[in-house]
Amino acid sequence: MPQLLTVRVNRPHRRPIRVWVPILPIVLVFSPILILAALVAAVTCLVYRVSAARALDTSWRIVSALPGTRLDLEQGRTAVLVAIR
Repeated sequence: MPQLLTVRVNRPHRRPIRVWVPILPIVLVFSPILILAALVAAVTCLVYRVSAARALDTSWRIVSALPGTRLDLEQGRTAVLVAIR
Protein backbone atom coordinates (compact mmCIF):
# COMPACT_ATOMS: atom_id res chain seq x y z
CA MET A 1 0.00 0.00 0.00
CA PRO A 2 1.35 3.48 -0.80
CA GLN A 3 2.73 5.35 2.20
CA LEU A 4 3.71 8.79 0.90
CA LEU A 5 2.69 11.09 -1.93
CA THR A 6 5.31 13.64 -2.99
CA VAL A 7 4.32 16.64 -5.11
CA ARG A 8 6.87 19.05 -6.57
CA VAL A 9 5.88 22.12 -8.59
CA ASN A 10 8.62 23.84 -10.60
CA ARG A 11 7.63 27.42 -11.39
CA PRO A 12 9.56 29.75 -13.68
CA HIS A 13 11.67 32.37 -11.89
CA ARG A 14 10.57 31.10 -8.46
CA ARG A 15 11.63 28.47 -5.98
CA PRO A 16 10.04 25.05 -6.46
CA ILE A 17 7.26 24.01 -4.09
CA ARG A 18 7.55 20.56 -2.46
CA VAL A 19 4.74 18.92 -0.51
CA TRP A 20 4.89 15.54 1.24
CA VAL A 21 1.49 14.00 1.95
CA PRO A 22 1.25 10.89 4.16
CA ILE A 23 -1.43 8.54 2.85
CA LEU A 24 -2.51 6.81 6.10
CA PRO A 25 -3.96 9.90 7.85
CA ILE A 26 -5.91 10.78 4.71
CA VAL A 27 -7.33 7.25 4.52
CA LEU A 28 -8.33 7.41 8.20
CA VAL A 29 -10.07 10.76 7.76
CA PHE A 30 -11.99 9.60 4.70
CA SER A 31 -12.73 6.08 6.00
CA PRO A 32 -16.50 6.74 6.42
CA ILE A 33 -16.68 7.77 2.77
CA LEU A 34 -14.56 4.75 1.78
CA ILE A 35 -16.98 2.42 3.60
CA LEU A 36 -19.89 3.98 1.74
CA ALA A 37 -18.01 3.64 -1.56
CA ALA A 38 -17.35 -0.05 -0.79
CA LEU A 39 -21.07 -0.62 -0.22
CA VAL A 40 -21.92 1.12 -3.49
CA ALA A 41 -19.28 -0.99 -5.27
CA ALA A 42 -20.77 -4.19 -3.80
CA VAL A 43 -24.27 -3.25 -4.98
CA THR A 44 -22.87 -2.36 -8.41
CA CYS A 45 -21.18 -5.76 -8.61
CA LEU A 46 -24.51 -7.43 -7.85
CA VAL A 47 -26.38 -5.36 -10.44
CA TYR A 48 -23.85 -6.06 -13.21
CA ARG A 49 -23.26 -9.68 -12.11
CA VAL A 50 -19.56 -9.25 -11.46
CA SER A 51 -17.83 -11.31 -8.81
CA ALA A 52 -17.31 -9.03 -5.80
CA ALA A 53 -14.31 -11.09 -4.66
CA ARG A 54 -12.63 -10.72 -8.04
CA ALA A 55 -13.37 -6.98 -8.14
CA LEU A 56 -11.88 -6.59 -4.64
CA ASP A 57 -8.81 -8.63 -5.65
CA THR A 58 -8.29 -6.52 -8.77
CA SER A 59 -8.69 -3.28 -6.81
CA TRP A 60 -6.15 -4.43 -4.21
CA ARG A 61 -3.65 -5.37 -6.94
CA ILE A 62 -3.96 -1.90 -8.49
CA VAL A 63 -3.44 -0.16 -5.13
CA SER A 64 -0.48 -2.44 -4.34
CA ALA A 65 1.14 -1.58 -7.68
CA LEU A 66 1.02 2.19 -7.06
CA PRO A 67 4.29 2.59 -5.08
CA GLY A 68 7.02 3.64 -7.47
CA THR A 69 4.63 5.46 -9.80
CA ARG A 70 5.79 8.84 -11.11
CA LEU A 71 3.61 11.29 -12.96
CA ASP A 72 5.24 14.25 -14.75
CA LEU A 73 3.06 17.06 -16.08
CA GLU A 74 4.22 20.14 -17.97
CA GLN A 75 2.20 23.16 -19.02
CA GLY A 76 4.27 25.93 -20.53
CA ARG A 77 7.21 26.55 -18.20
CA THR A 78 5.48 25.08 -15.14
CA ALA A 79 6.19 21.43 -14.33
CA VAL A 80 4.55 19.18 -11.72
CA LEU A 81 6.04 15.91 -10.52
CA VAL A 82 3.89 13.52 -8.46
CA ALA A 83 5.62 10.48 -6.98
CA ILE A 84 3.91 7.72 -4.98
CA ARG A 85 6.12 5.80 -2.53
